[in-house]
Amino acid sequence: MPELLAELKSRLRITWDDENEELERIINRAKSYFEKLTSKAFSFELDAWETELLLERCRYVYNNAADEYEKNFAYELKRLIMHVALEKRADADNGQQENS
Repeated sequence: MPELLAELKSRLRITWDDENEELERIINRAKSYFEKLTSKAFSFELDAWETELLLERCRYVYNNAADEYEKNFAYELKRLIMHVALEKRADADNGQQENS
């Protein structure tokens, strides 16, 4: 989480620590949002593409524009959902092949 917090603060141009607790809550809520959206827990490593979506979600929430996030990132969210669904399908297919 320290890396995500530092990256979010950099993105928001925040150089002070007074808001760290609130930013951590925003990050945790964003993680929960993606887990509920996809039924998958992500690692959210800084070089992962889904982390970009998480950081953008946090930026929108911080700027009181969460209601605009899904509209502005609809394509990317659909892509994420499709990617997770294909991963789950491949895992299920592999499980069936192992049981055969």
